[in-house]
Amino acid sequence: MMFNDLETINFRPRPFEFYTAKELWADEYISKQMLKFHLNDGVDLSSRNSKFIDCSVGWIGERFQVGEDTQIADFGCGPGLYTSRLARLGARVTGIDFSSNSLEYAKKYASDHNLVIKYLHQNYLDYQDDSRFDLVMMIMCDFCALSPDQRNKLLGIFRRILKPGGSVLLDGYTISAFDERREAASYEPNLMDGFWSPEKYYGFINTFKYEAEKVVLDKYTIVGPARVNTIYNWLQYFSFERLEREFDACGFAIAERYADVAGSEFDAGSMEFAVVARKK
Repeated sequence: MMFNDLETINFRPRPFEFYTAKELWADEYISKQMLKFHLNDGVDLSSRNSKFIDCSVGWIGERFQVGEDTQIADFGCGPGLYTSRLARLGARVTGIDFSSNSLEYAKKYASDHNLVIKYLHQNYLDYQDDSRFDLVMMIMCDFCALSPDQRNKLLGIFRRILKPGGSVLLDGYTISAFDERREAASYEPNLMDGFWSPEKYYGFINTFKYEAEKVVLDKYTIVGPARVNTIYNWLQYFSFERLEREFDACGFAIAERYADVAGSEFDAGSMEFAVVARKK
């Protein structure tokens, strides 16, 4: 019996076979834990630190000439760390996120600081709104967490909602970062210091690499007293050529490439990339 359970825990699925974003962002307890990581300035997990975000928004403001007439959409806005700063530059900002806890925080922050920001509680893969934008952003490498079909769908949404001459800004992980990852398996009571449940549990994490697809899976199996919960955290790593092909197939051309969304210069050893793309 236990052998079969361990076989299930250590089972390697096909790339992007399971999608469990709802477990992360809609579960009441886990989404609150994610919000804590967003707001913890000492770690770059759910969000980057405030110093980087300030630098990033400063660069975005200059690069895209953000002002009162600039309409910006932030897909996966979380608690509004970018949207609030961009609104202070005068932009008309829309934030889209799956987590009600993060959006409640973002809305309260905006209200407390007299910022006018439109927030939509949606899975961004099902985005529905009639607004059109000068700039569409997806930051913190969220693009890499999606399957090829989901990425194509999302780029189709971006193409539909961009104004003529508008731009997409997003970031992701490079092949250099993929080469640094290693397969592993580990177990720990209350894995990640109780992140996954308020009750006692046993946590297993399996890291699988898929060399041909340049994909990594961190698979979390959480065994509690009442149920077993499995979370699949997929990450696609990109060569520039692959990224260009995906964008080209969806009607975009990549105009600029950087090492991050603060405009740092890209080089061959960069662990991340950022691109500016426009409709062809």
